[in-house]
Amino acid sequence: MRPPVKARRCFHEPVLPAPEQANTTGNRPGIASAVGYDARVADTHILSREAFDRLKAEHDDLTTRGRIEIAKKIEAAREMGDLSENGDYHAAKEEQGKMEGRIIHLANLIENAEIVEIVGDGSDLTVQAGCIVSIRYEGDDDVDKYLIGSIEERREGLTVISPGSPLGRALMGSAKGDTITFEAPNGDMNVAVVDIEI
Repeated sequence: MRPPVKARRCFHEPVLPAPEQANTTGNRPGIASAVGYDARVADTHILSREAFDRLKAEHDDLTTRGRIEIAKKIEAAREMGDLSENGDYHAAKEEQGKMEGRIIHLANLIENAEIVEIVGDGSDLTVQAGCIVSIRYEGDDDVDKYLIGSIEERREGLTVISPGSPLGRALMGSAKGDTITFEAPNGDMNVAVVDIEI
């Protein structure tokens, strides 16, 4: 069953990117934990319709074709003899374990997904899940562009900011031209919102 689409200007529920996948800026000390994974996340996963459909298709594929193929690999490896020294068998079992872990993760995302669409256009557009925001850190001339949302959105070339991270929470609901303050590990930082895109 497809979850209903909810359209709002501001979202307060954080998303759940995998901790090992949380993006960092690298070039600014103390910013990494401000843009990536937040351990204090809720169960709701904010996703675009495109991301939800892609994750659902991946889950369906892994639970059908994926499981059948890995079962065949394991069976073929068993037929080779002694399992204690059977590299193919152990490799297939390891692959099976990783696949089952991914299936569990996908099932959780799908079950607890909240599908959102961006509200507003032009001058009315505010920072919200699913949008792309360009920001400038105080004292820096460079403009950085981020995607607000789940790591599962996978927009090529864009670093993801979780809405549940300190920077993400501070940005939510802000408009172009606003300056926001968020708590970074090294102290409060000011950020100017340069642009917002759909």
